[in-house]
Amino acid sequence: MLTVVLVGLLCCIAGIAIGFIGRWIFAKFKLTAAEQRAKRLQEEAQRDAEAEAKEIILRTREELQSERIAQENEAKETRSDLQRKENRLVQKEANLDKKLQEIEDLKLQLGERAEKLEKSEKENEEREQNLSLELERVAQMTHEEAKGILIDEMKSHAEREGQVYINKIEAEAQLVADRKARDIIVTTIQRIATEVVGETTITSVSLPSDEMKGRIIGREGRNIRTLETLTGVDIIIDDTPEAVVISCFDPVRKEIARVALERLVQDGRIHPARIEEVVNKVSKEVGRIIVDEGEKVVFDLGIHNISTEMIRALGRLHFRTSYGQNVLLHSKEVAILAGMIASEVGANSEIAMRGGLLHDIGKGAETESEANHAELGAELVKRLGEDPRVVNCVLAHHNDTEPTSVEAIIVQIADAISASRPGARRESLDNYIKRLESLESIAKGFDGVDNAFAIQAGRELRIMVNADKISDDESKHLAQQIAERIEAELRYPGKIKITIIRETRAVEYAK
Repeated sequence: MLTVVLVGLLCCIAGIAIGFIGRWIFAKFKLTAAEQRAKRLQEEAQRDAEAEAKEIILRTREELQSERIAQENEAKETRSDLQRKENRLVQKEANLDKKLQEIEDLKLQLGERAEKLEKSEKENEEREQNLSLELERVAQMTHEEAKGILIDEMKSHAEREGQVYINKIEAEAQLVADRKARDIIVTTIQRIATEVVGETTITSVSLPSDEMKGRIIGREGRNIRTLETLTGVDIIIDDTPEAVVISCFDPVRKEIARVALERLVQDGRIHPARIEEVVNKVSKEVGRIIVDEGEKVVFDLGIHNISTEMIRALGRLHFRTSYGQNVLLHSKEVAILAGMIASEVGANSEIAMRGGLLHDIGKGAETESEANHAELGAELVKRLGEDPRVVNCVLAHHNDTEPTSVEAIIVQIADAISASRPGARRESLDNYIKRLESLESIAKGFDGVDNAFAIQAGRELRIMVNADKISDDESKHLAQQIAERIEAELRYPGKIKITIIRETRAVEYAK
């Protein structure tokens, strides 16, 4: 029993000991686990703290880097701005130094010029004194007496120039009155004058649009070649907007081409067959117009027994001009004038009228001969059975042969009156050019003149003179001399302005 108790006691003690030991072991285990957990938490916290610290350090470094770059850029801009300002200041300083140097050089030059002028004045004074003494010695008069004579001469010259100026004003006033009177007369004559044509060798045809030019040319130029071949003209298509130019020395062919082209443009159908059809039709119409115009002139003048060939030749003159004057109307006018003059002087008015009408008929003859129109006309009227006196009128109206009758001389006079009547013909280009050349040659004949130019249709003469030979004071005298020479040698309407141009050039090279 005691043994059992002891065993039980020992078992209890052993159980308690085992429980205590197990509890201690469990507690130790839990403590170890807690310590490990705490250590792990501590390590994680330390790692998080280190990562956050690194992130803060990295962010701080980036901010510092950005700030440093911004400061460096600002410093660089500041240095650039300072450099530019410094450069400008250096440039300004250099310019100031250059200007100061130029001012110093100019002062030196002005000083040298002042010395030269002073020296020149002294030399002039000495020369004047020497000349005065020499003049007194040669003329045996004092300085005051010579001065008085010179003043009297200057006064006399000024009075003459004043009188010349007054005469010029009076002449200009008279010229204005004469010109106005002539203008009134010319205007009256032009109201009844024969029509004139402004162009003699070319005419233009208006187009509705520039697209029409391509249609006129046609594919590979077939249309324009066909038109030129059929009419015998040159058709010029250039950059002129909405227009083409027809060029030909034969006025009849030019008229046929103009009318045909206008009809083709208006119709719109432009191809070789249509062109041939229109040209043939227009040629017949122009032929009828030629006959009608010839018969009309003959009827108006009351002249009979004119052959059909001669009427056609007269009608062709309707399309021809000479110096801007219509040849048919000019022939009609010459016939009227010749008939009137013949009646006044008792000559044969019929012969004179026929000679006047037919004097330029050679210009309308259809021939390839190179003879002049007077010879062609005389040959034509002779072949058609005209009176020998009429043949002589035609042949002699430009003095190609001597006139053998008073009627031939009357035709010459009537032809000259019709051609020279104000408004009938334009001034010859040759005479105009000769007048300009005469003006320039007169100016170039004076010493010191380099060149001369007649401008504004001869109303102004500009003269370039050599600055080394002609001074400013001498330029005025030269202009007066040239004006006097022109007045003495040339005839001209109105007045001519003379301009002297004197130019001094100073050239130097910087090395």
